[in-house]
Amino acid sequence: MSSSAISPLAQATGTAARRSRTAVIALCWTLVLLDGIDTFIYGSVLPKMLGGHSLGLTPDLAGTIGSYANFGMLLGTILSGTASNWIGRRVTVFASVVIFTLATLATGWSQSSGQFGFFRFACGFGLGALLPIAISYGMEFSSRGRRALATGVIMTAHQAGGALAPLIALWLVDDHGWRTAFIASAVPALILLPVAFKLLPESPTNLLTRGRRADAERLAADYGTELPEPKASGGDKLDALKNLFRHGQWSTTLCFWLTSFAGLLLVYGVGQWLPKIMVDLGHDTGDSLLFSTFLNVGGICGMLVAGRTADRIGPRKVVIAWFVLTTVFVYLMGVQMSVGLLYAVVFFSGLLLFSGQTMVYATVGTHHNDEDRPTALGWVAGMGRFGAIFGPWIGGALIAAGKADIGFAMYACAAVFGALMMALAALTIKARSAKKD
Repeated sequence: MSSSAISPLAQATGTAARRSRTAVIALCWTLVLLDGIDTFIYGSVLPKMLGGHSLGLTPDLAGTIGSYANFGMLLGTILSGTASNWIGRRVTVFASVVIFTLATLATGWSQSSGQFGFFRFACGFGLGALLPIAISYGMEFSSRGRRALATGVIMTAHQAGGALAPLIALWLVDDHGWRTAFIASAVPALILLPVAFKLLPESPTNLLTRGRRADAERLAADYGTELPEPKASGGDKLDALKNLFRHGQWSTTLCFWLTSFAGLLLVYGVGQWLPKIMVDLGHDTGDSLLFSTFLNVGGICGMLVAGRTADRIGPRKVVIAWFVLTTVFVYLMGVQMSVGLLYAVVFFSGLLLFSGQTMVYATVGTHHNDEDRPTALGWVAGMGRFGAIFGPWIGGALIAAGKADIGFAMYACAAVFGALMMALAALTIKARSAKKD
């Protein structure tokens, strides 16, 4: 199901077209940055909330609320790809940003753990809906040989948000309380939305699939992008979903989903509980929060390294290698060592685990054609959300049981599983290609 596109309809491939495509990717990057801040701010304020028993939170309840947000992300990611095929990717992006922004504001004003959990669920729904569409935009508005890099670049924004969230918490929480961190995280989106509404174009591929060929050709000419080969027949609105399972594709799809499960278990389990586990292992609160910043700075670097490498050797190989190395570094985070060395281990853990999951998206995005890509990405991210739900839950359960010391070993096991599932996906693709030959 590799992407097969006809020759570019547009001849606008000069500096102006490249610049306009860059503007689209930059805008998606900024929106995903806000997504990342709102995603990680919860884990950043969690030690303070637990220490002050805010809203009656306990480690178990905090882990459960983290799972609420990820269940919201699961629904958002699954629905967004299909919805965008019907109502447009542009509308889907704006709706998702509005939802997670208003929900984050409401989280800061919550008066009970029930309200807090509900608004984190709603925030997760909006956050989850944005990511697969933003990645689809990045892949569509980049040249064919740079799609993995475009995916990595956009996902650096998510990690930049993760790196900023602890700094926002350090800046505000001690003097002004945990609520201000949520409110401050939401305000930039309110400012950016009018700009995004004006500058973000609709996807030319989406216009084509909705029967607006003239508009699609005009946009393709404006941005110097390619349009996919038009379908011989109309098909139905669920074709993109059905294509994930047709012609033996189901086995590869299942392996992609399980890889994403392992990757998001790591991302959200380690991302949410790193500060708290480090405190329980004897590190002070300041170091524990800065570990999160180092983890996410490593993630930013990893996106660029993994993206460039994947465009050269293929994203599947990068996923397998990165997950194997993640096993080693995540396990080492639980080993006693000097603080300076531990900062280096945390940095390389972030470099590997975040970009490993991002290259799962790049693998799926390059495996499917332009029309099916948003749905495929939405479902692989959505199924992965089961791992994102389980990851925070298992961390909370281990901490509540006084077993924080084995938390990193448990997360390392998930990395082994992810490497095995992507290797199996590669085998199913080769087996299907052999049958065609």
